Amino acid sequence: MPQLDTSTWLTTILSMFLALFIIFQLKISKYDFYHNPELTAKMLKHSTPWETKWTKIYLPLLLPL
Repeated sequence: MPQLDTSTWLTTILSMFLALFIIFQLKISKYDFYHNPELTAKMLKHSTPWETKWTKIYLPLLLPL
């Protein structure tokens, strides 16, 4: 019965990890990430007339009969 040759397994596993790392890096590099999310949130904030007003939400179960 022949023995299983495992001499090339290390090379195969290491090359697989290297290929997966390169693929993930290429996929992640396509996205645009903001450097400081706090600055972008302040810049994108829109002024609406109801932001300064206090509103109360009534639930239907709390209304008097």
